[in-house]
Amino acid sequence: MADGHRYMQQSFLTPLPTQFASNNHLATGLLLNSLLNQFIADPSAAQQQAAAQANPAHSSATQINRGMYGQNHPQGHNPRLNGAAPGRQPNMPMFYNHVPQQGHPHQGHNAHHQVLQAGHSGHGARNDLMSHSTFSSGIMGNASPYTTNNLQNGHSVAARGGPAEQPANEHWQKQMRLKEESDRAHSAMTEQHQPHYYARLKAPENKGIGGALTAGGTNASGDSEEEVRRRPYQVEKRNRRQDWHNLDMSGQGLRALSSALFSYDFLVELYIASNRLTFLPAEIGKLRHLKILEASNNLLSELPPEIGMCTSLEKLLLFDNQIRDLPYELGSLYKLDILGIEGNPINPGLREEIVERGTKSLINSLLEQAPVPLPPSPRKPIVVQEDVSPSLERIKVMTWNILCDKFATTTMYGYTPTGALSWEYRKERILQEIRDRDVDMLCLQEIATDVFRDFFSPELAQNDYKGVHWPRPKAKTMNEKDAAAVDGCAIFYKGSKWILLDKQLIDYANIAINRPDMKNQHDIFNRVMPKDNIGIICFFESRRTGARVIVANTHLAWEPTLADVKLVQTAILMENITKYAEKYVRWQPLKDKRGIQIPQSVSVESDIPKPEMPEPGPSQEYRSNTDIPLIVCGDYNSTQESSVYELLSMGRVTPEQSDFGGHQYGNFTRDGVAHPFSMRSAYVHLNGTPDELSFTNYVPGFQEVIDYIWYSTNTLEVVELLGPPDQNHLKRVPGFPNYHFPADHIQIMAEFVIKQRKGEKVKVLHGGSGGSGQQQQQQQLEGGQDFGSGSK
Repeated sequence: MADGHRYMQQSFLTPLPTQFASNNHLATGLLLNSLLNQFIADPSAAQQQAAAQANPAHSSATQINRGMYGQNHPQGHNPRLNGAAPGRQPNMPMFYNHVPQQGHPHQGHNAHHQVLQAGHSGHGARNDLMSHSTFSSGIMGNASPYTTNNLQNGHSVAARGGPAEQPANEHWQKQMRLKEESDRAHSAMTEQHQPHYYARLKAPENKGIGGALTAGGTNASGDSEEEVRRRPYQVEKRNRRQDWHNLDMSGQGLRALSSALFSYDFLVELYIASNRLTFLPAEIGKLRHLKILEASNNLLSELPPEIGMCTSLEKLLLFDNQIRDLPYELGSLYKLDILGIEGNPINPGLREEIVERGTKSLINSLLEQAPVPLPPSPRKPIVVQEDVSPSLERIKVMTWNILCDKFATTTMYGYTPTGALSWEYRKERILQEIRDRDVDMLCLQEIATDVFRDFFSPELAQNDYKGVHWPRPKAKTMNEKDAAAVDGCAIFYKGSKWILLDKQLIDYANIAINRPDMKNQHDIFNRVMPKDNIGIICFFESRRTGARVIVANTHLAWEPTLADVKLVQTAILMENITKYAEKYVRWQPLKDKRGIQIPQSVSVESDIPKPEMPEPGPSQEYRSNTDIPLIVCGDYNSTQESSVYELLSMGRVTPEQSDFGGHQYGNFTRDGVAHPFSMRSAYVHLNGTPDELSFTNYVPGFQEVIDYIWYSTNTLEVVELLGPPDQNHLKRVPGFPNYHFPADHIQIMAEFVIKQRKGEKVKVLHGGSGGSGQQQQQQQLEGGQDFGSGSK
């Protein structure tokens, strides 16, 4: 997953100098020249009051093209930057590099998150405080349960800026203190004509300029260890320097915000208070790292639904606006600690909720009571190669990290309604997706032993699937009940099409500590051994053509600080694939495929007859280990810039590879790492096209490709791929899982054909006398057909 800091990809109107993001001297003339004329103020306070009655509400969907400036307002220049000396004109924005406070205490979201049980009928009827007749997303208005009839304490709609009775609870007292600070700021900027109040207020704090990382390993946005858990951020990207994260545009009299502002998606704090803004653009959703948004004392009548994309928000201050209702999408802001709504004609029920039970309760209610959004457009198949000979063997493969139930917590996925996060709901969606795709080979990660044994195996058996599964090695140290909940990797295959010849567990830590060149090295014990990741290798034969294929599945370490461990794990996987492929070249032919059990392809209760089986072809012969078609799937927790990707795609990594980080791993760090296969990621065929896959893991702060289907290019060709998700649907989806995507990873799928070998006719093995080798294969075959987990 990605680092959490996006860098300036375009300026407001003109490109910024490249040194802007890395130079400590922010108050340079070069910076001012590039930003100076991008904002303009309306200095008339009287016009602001008149506009409050004249300006209608604006819909965020129709405001994208509106200009930032009012008419006939001259631009002005402001020499004050980052707390410089007075003398500026009161109509320029102020930038400052205030580093937000680290270690924010809101890690334990469960303590504040009220888990509401949601009943589902079909795809979304819910027993909550609200009922809905439609699944379309919307704004809490007349359908809201928060009406005056429901009020317990007789609250009425608060007049804009007018007094209201305040219960004496700590949360509301905090909100009122912030309201008083907002009033003081507004007075200073309007009556004393001193804009950029917040930049001046924080100037003493802005004496040091920090990089992207701070002490303790947190990033500039203060993400905690719990928040980044299972997020493989790129360490090298996070180390890139970004010297400012805050922007003060308050007190400028701005009528609208330019969409170019939102290209600064690294912003952590944005101050736009005391202006004449009547709407926030939909592009506000691009500021995914924003923690503080101060928009008080404007003319806002509504919030755009895209505000729900800003899941890092902790303070959203909207004091003294004209807001009556809140969009359901606000429920995605699970880190929000303060929602400042005093001084708005807010729906009285909403106000009562926040006054009596606090921001967390209101946000959770919005999340749980929101209607199920309309589903996205289906992912379309992308044809890579046409006119493929029908005589060639086809293999359709899918890989998917399905998100183990024990990892699907409200702390990790606080933006997901509890109904969509529940395993009972997710497992049915996952199962339906698998059935719809109808692949030959299915590789799953994060699948627990009991889930494999009790749910997927019997359910998928009705669709002609048989499976192999291993849990992570720590299951061996647990009692039976706890071991059943340990996740691992599985490979399912169509039993009527493929025969399992062999299966192998690759226990990375155990293999590493027993290698003669590694077993005495400290880094193996301190870094590789504590990680109990695994891989699986299976060897199959086609019932129809006799073609044989190796299919591997793996799930590597997730930690961003363990790039060396991921590389070692991948090296061990490829080393073992090479070793077993050499063994499989000498594998005996199958004498009688018809004598091998064909699994029940339909439910026992079904009257549908089993399909007619084609005449089986004889086993094919291979001269070397690289001649056997090879497919390697999995969640690698590594992007295209990683050494893992380099090893798999290039076939070699040198000892000087920086991901080794100076650690010692025997022959790997002495001679480098290599494998003999010519491999490629299936999805590289879409690179540079409109259908390019931009992510396989989609969560707030990280959207990257880290799951792959690798294949041997000398034996296989890609003919079709599953395209990316609907991009329009994602504009209001902060992260997965949700009701339409049941895991935080998406499935990727590729269909291959086995190439006709050039320069020679395909030899076939006409099984001979059978002998002990044939008996051994039959025993292995019987073990492979068992749905249980374990190795031979």
